[in-house]
Formats: sequence, structure tokens, C-alpha cells
Amino acid sequence: MEIAGPVTPGQVAVLLGFVPILLGWLCAELLELWNNSRFLRMHSDDNSIGLDIGSLGEEAKTQLLAGGFSVASSVAHKQRSGLVRFFMMDKDFLLENRLTLRAISEFGVVLVYFYTCDRTNLFGESSKSYNRDIFFFLYFLLIIVAAMTSFKIHHDTSPSSSSSVLYLNRNQTEEWKGWMQVLFVMYHYFAAKEIYNAIRVFIAGYVWMTGFGNFSYYYVRKDFSFTRFCQMMWRLNFFVAFCCIVLDNHYMLYYICPMHTFFTMMVYCSLGIFNKHNNMGSVIAVKIAACFVVIAVIWEVPHVYDIVWSPFAFLLAYNDPDATKKFQPMHEWHFRAGLDRYIWIIGMIYAYYHPTVERWMEKLEATEAKLRIFIKTSITAICLLAGYMWYEYIYKLEKYTYNRYHPYTSWIPITVYICLRNITQEFRSYTLTLFGWLGKITLETYISQFHIWLRSGKPDAQPRRLLSLVPDYPMLNFMLNTIIYVAVAHRVFDLTNRLKVVFIPTRDNKRLLYNLITGAIVSLTLYALSMVLLSLTKKLHIEA
Repeated sequence: MEIAGPVTPGQVAVLLGFVPILLGWLCAELLELWNNSRFLRMHSDDNSIGLDIGSLGEEAKTQLLAGGFSVASSVAHKQRSGLVRFFMMDKDFLLENRLTLRAISEFGVVLVYFYTCDRTNLFGESSKSYNRDIFFFLYFLLIIVAAMTSFKIHHDTSPSSSSSVLYLNRNQTEEWKGWMQVLFVMYHYFAAKEIYNAIRVFIAGYVWMTGFGNFSYYYVRKDFSFTRFCQMMWRLNFFVAFCCIVLDNHYMLYYICPMHTFFTMMVYCSLGIFNKHNNMGSVIAVKIAACFVVIAVIWEVPHVYDIVWSPFAFLLAYNDPDATKKFQPMHEWHFRAGLDRYIWIIGMIYAYYHPTVERWMEKLEATEAKLRIFIKTSITAICLLAGYMWYEYIYKLEKYTYNRYHPYTSWIPITVYICLRNITQEFRSYTLTLFGWLGKITLETYISQFHIWLRSGKPDAQPRRLLSLVPDYPMLNFMLNTIIYVAVAHRVFDLTNRLKVVFIPTRDNKRLLYNLITGAIVSLTLYALSMVLLSLTKKLHIEA
């Protein structure tokens, strides 16, 4: 089996950390199995026992078994740090943290699978091929399946009032993300270049939701805690950080992640500064105007971009090794983030006026039928006209020309969609939950597609090939790869959230700080060890 690219210190560091955790988890599972069997043997002849261990939860069962059959440790032993107890393979610690060790081990196995698919020749590869008929057949087939199996009518009420208007409700936005994501990844898989401009709009839609969702949360919850910030950064960057290390890729290869991280931080900072005054409309207006000014100065004023972003080149620089035309290392960030530099602010504006629109729609639903129909018909006609004009004069432009207009016009199709999707109570309450389910794992499906659905074959390369598990049968290969791809992405979503709860506790700043410091120390130690090992290996290789 051949490996593409040299072995890096980061890869060795991850391996050095992963192996002990995997061994610890296996030991914990063996201890759990042994305790279970011993428990059953001890009580097999006792018909009076009323406890069914199988009905207990994982944590309660672990505590019972560990408490019932482990030799009591001293108080001093119990007060040792978790890291020390782990390296000592303390059985009580292993049992208490069995599920966490399992989650980390499973996450590590996923990364090994990523590396095997994309950096070795164990599996084959094939060329991308676009057929418009097949492309749209598959997409509309998915819509039909979703409509037949996951059509649902929601009866939730608005969080800002007791009404059931459901304007831009969570189920609807998840569905929106889901159907856009399907087209987005299919665009990559089939190289459907003819829908490039539509993909640009979809990405703008995601960024719009970043502004809308984060503004809604911070404006309503008023939670600007450090814990919340860390949880947010974990969700956006935990998975991609390990992909960058294990696969030796730059952060900007997965440009969606730095984009959403930056725009999320902008929302957080804009609302967090003087947040006690956020209930004043004038303050919100000043903050939103300031966001526009900051972004405009950075991207529109010559040379300002270079001054602002050059210190972050270590993180945001990127060059495609296979590109025929070479650009400056920071060009990719300038282009990607610049395309959607304003739409997140539009999302903030829509979020601020969301309760007002809900109240207006509630009044509209209570008006006389003829007037209500007239108003809704007028809104629909205006939206259709605006959408048509945008399609004719903007969307149809050649892609490079379209990109110049996109930052200033992407709000038009997004607004048209929102208006038409919410024009009646029925439209607002109906969703296809299959797309909603896919909408929850968009980050994982975006990152995973690079390595277990598509294939780049070397560090920092764009995924221009397809992973081939079933050679010479493109549609069977598509089916099998897609099943594995979606299943893995969903599992990574669950693991990311489970580990977030463990390492970023909600109401324990002391423990959070301890975890951050410990994580930094462990990471630096593993990296130093990996440097030493690689240096020794290189020296021995030269001497041999």
C-alpha cells in the first residue's frame, strides 16, 4: 500500500495520542464485560433481586458495577487528575469514562478511514462525469422520496409570542440547508459546472443563516459567556482541525469553515460589545452600520485587506498545488470571504425584524379573506417579478462577471425564497424532515466529501477525482459511497456534540479552563515527541 505525501509531525502526534486512548477504551470495555458477567453470576440464583441491570442507563450501570466490585480507592487516589489516572490505567477511571473513550476512539477510526481513502492507493479512483439528465433525475428522485416518507405538518408556536405563525421557523431553515447541501455536494461529485452561479447563491444562503441564527440567539438569550464562545468554536472547527492535521491540509482548503468562523465571531463581537444596551433600536442600528463600514473598508478600500489579514497568513494562506494559474497565498480567502462579505449582515437585519414581521403576519392572517388574498397575491407577484429580473440580468451572467455582482445582489434570491416559502400558513408549517435531517449535518457532509466521497490524493489538492469502491460501475459506486459518506457524516456530528459536552462543560468555568490548559500541554508534548521520533527515524535512515 503506497502513501501519498510525507509523514508529518502532526500526523505522528495524533497517532501517539490515539493509540493509548484506543487501548484505554478496549480495557474499559473488557472491565465492563467482566463486571457484567460477574454481576450476573453473583445473582443468578437470587430470585428475590428486583434490579434489572439491563434496564439501567450506561452511567448508572457503570457506577453500580464500579462501586460494587472495585476495591475502594483512597481519597488521595481519587483526587488525582484524570490524566494521571488514565496513564496509570486506573480501572475506576476507565469505567467512569468508558463512553468518552469510546467516542474518541471512534472519531480516531473515522480519521484513519479518511486517510486510507484519500492518501493511499488501497481504493481506486475514477473521473467525474456530468450528465444533466442523471443529475436532475437523482435530485428530483430524492425530493419524491422525501415527500413520500418525511412530509410533516408542524404545529409549533413562535418563541416570541403564543401564535403559530411559524415564520422562518427552525424546521424550515434546517430543511432549507438540507436541500441546498444536497445540490452543493452533487455539484462537486458530478462536476455540474453549469449550476455554478446557483451554488454561489446557496453558499450565500448558509452565510445569511449564520448572521440570522447567531443574532437571534445572542439577542434573545443574551449569553455572551466564554463557555458559549468555546462551544461555538468547537462546533465549527473541531472536526476540520483534525482533518487538517491528519491529512496535512491547510485550513483554507475547507473554506466554508473559516468563513463561518469569521462571520460568527463578527456577530458575537458586534452584539457582545455594550450588550446591555442591545434592547435599544438605535444601538442595534449603529452596530449594524458599523459592521457594514468595517467590511466595506477591509474589502473595498485598496491595500487595507493586505494590512488587516497579512498577520493571519499562517492560518488562511492557501495555494492549490494543481492549479494552472498561481495566485498570491491570501487570494483564496479574499475571494471566498469577499463573495459573501455582506450577506451575514443582511441576516442580522432580518433576525432583528423577525418578531415584527411575525406580528404583522399574525394580523394579516386575522384580516378579511379578500384583503388577505389580495395582499398575499401582491407580495407573490412582486417577488416573482424581482426574482425574474434577477435571473435574467444577474444570474445568467458568465461566472466571472457574476462573481463581481454577487456580493451586492445575493440578498435578492434569498429574500424572494423567504417570502414565497412563508407566504401562507400551510407553506410555513409543511416541511420535508429528510432534508431537515440532512440540514443538521451540513458541516460534516461538507468536510467529509473531500476524502470519502471524492478524492484529492495529496495534501492541499482539490478533490478532482471520485473515490471508487466499485470499479467500472459508476452508479453502484455512487450509491455505496453515498451510503457510507452520509452515515459517517452523521456519526461524526454525534461524536462532535458528545465530546463537546465532555470537554466544554456548560456551567463550570474552572473545569473548562483546566481542560483548555491540559489540552494545550498534551498537544505540545505530543508534537515535541513526534518531532523527536521523526528526527531519529530520519537519522537512522541516513545512517542505513
